[in-house]
Amino acid sequence: MGQQLDCVVIGYNETPFEEYEALLRGYGADSEAYRDLRFSFVNINGRNMNYIGLLNHVLKLATVNGRGLKGEDELKSCEIPNLAAVYLTHYLRMRSYEARYINLFQFEKDELAEYLESDPLCVAITTTFYLLNLPVNEMVKFIRERNSRTKIIVGGPLIANHLRNYHEDELTVALEDIGADIYVNESQGEHTLTLIIEALRNGGDLSKVPNIVYREDGKLRRTPKEAEINSLDENFINWQTFADENLGPTVQTRTARSCAFSCSFCNYPERAGKLTLASLETIEKELDSLSRLSYIKNLVFIDDTFNVPLPRFKEICRLMIEKNYRFNWFSYFRCSNSDEEAIELLARSGCKGVFLGIESGSPTILKNMNKAATVEKYERGIELLHQYGVLTFASFILGFPGETEATFRESVDFIRATRPDYYRAQLWYCEPGTPVDRQREKYGIEGEGFVWSHATMDSMEAMDHIDRAFLEIKESTWLPQWSFDFWTIPYLLGKGYSLEQFRKLMEWSHRLLALEIAYVPEKEKKSKQQEYLLKMVEAVKPQLAHALP
Repeated sequence: MGQQLDCVVIGYNETPFEEYEALLRGYGADSEAYRDLRFSFVNINGRNMNYIGLLNHVLKLATVNGRGLKGEDELKSCEIPNLAAVYLTHYLRMRSYEARYINLFQFEKDELAEYLESDPLCVAITTTFYLLNLPVNEMVKFIRERNSRTKIIVGGPLIANHLRNYHEDELTVALEDIGADIYVNESQGEHTLTLIIEALRNGGDLSKVPNIVYREDGKLRRTPKEAEINSLDENFINWQTFADENLGPTVQTRTARSCAFSCSFCNYPERAGKLTLASLETIEKELDSLSRLSYIKNLVFIDDTFNVPLPRFKEICRLMIEKNYRFNWFSYFRCSNSDEEAIELLARSGCKGVFLGIESGSPTILKNMNKAATVEKYERGIELLHQYGVLTFASFILGFPGETEATFRESVDFIRATRPDYYRAQLWYCEPGTPVDRQREKYGIEGEGFVWSHATMDSMEAMDHIDRAFLEIKESTWLPQWSFDFWTIPYLLGKGYSLEQFRKLMEWSHRLLALEIAYVPEKEKKSKQQEYLLKMVEAVKPQLAHALP
């Protein structure tokens, strides 16, 4: 490894599904949290399998009980390189720090253990996708057991939420539960990370580092805030610097920071600050560096509003058309803030699919959500995406304040009429700190998380509606949230699957899930499961022809 390792960045820790399922089942099989999770797994022969587990089960069936199944054929959730980890590693390397990253903690523990043996100054843990401390606790324990000297730094949305929602003793309990040494209190935080590393290198005083909470003499101390403004143009990822590392065929990037809108169910714009955009020149440099890695086949833009502002988006598409990059791309997309020219350009530039945060098919609820969109614009946008052959995934939040049986019906009718290729309907999560949380009196909101009520509905009633809607909707195919989501499509394309194979696999998975939600009698359920699993085996056989007897 050569010089002293300054920092190991850990991207993601997905708690093994069996543990997570057992944790939520502890709240009760009829609880809202567990019923929400029920839309992410099926039970085959007494074993609960999330969708990744189900697909691996099918792969084993297709290769005669797993004999001949090669390691590279087995699927892993979130195997796409974690952008936060890649970005921070690149940021540190560009400043002459020795940095490495761990993408998936559960599958790369041996590699992390090797890094810890070399006595790195610190390990930085990102928390983009965590609502609970549990995944972070596991990593902290693992690191402590192998190296008690290495400092553990935790930052990101989980910490921001704790610092916003808890105070004094409650905050101390939440942070001590994690057990790290240093917590970053800044929505960007990359510059703060370099200051921490410098202090650790030089035996400096952490009290001089802004934007942190740290442990000293058994107490937690907080330093003053200093807002970071890290230039996207100066800090884009030069992917060539990862040429000797196996990134895999699908990667993520961003061209903007924060979001152009202020939806009332989301606190991201408040955390991330004003929308900041990378220049077209910078985007070209990054995409050029990416294209020189010939094994990259798919690119995912994670910008919350990639096509806003619209003229800039069109220029990005024209750039990709002119450059004729070899990779396909996927992104979030505001079809209500688009036009036919933009959709024609995105299709020509290599876009294969878009994530549509529709959220509701009801004008009333869209207004309550402050979505700045109309149902008519959504309908036209999806129509054009279909027309130009772009895959659509529509996400919905159901049960939002103001929701009634009538507004719920409007969303169901919207899905059935517009027929997105895939969809998901989530129970509204009553999150502290969001704009709507500050309107509790207006909407009569009580409770939080998955358990809530407001003037027109409660969480259990909303879950009942979601169950019924799932069984009613036949015009679109369900994609679960837990460990799967829309970004699994480019991941599987990178594994050599086709969009048609994916469609078939998801259609039969949808039918398997429907057996669970409808509580089909056990004997009938087993018979149907066998039928549907055989259909899925047929769908993957072309993929594994080399492994079949």
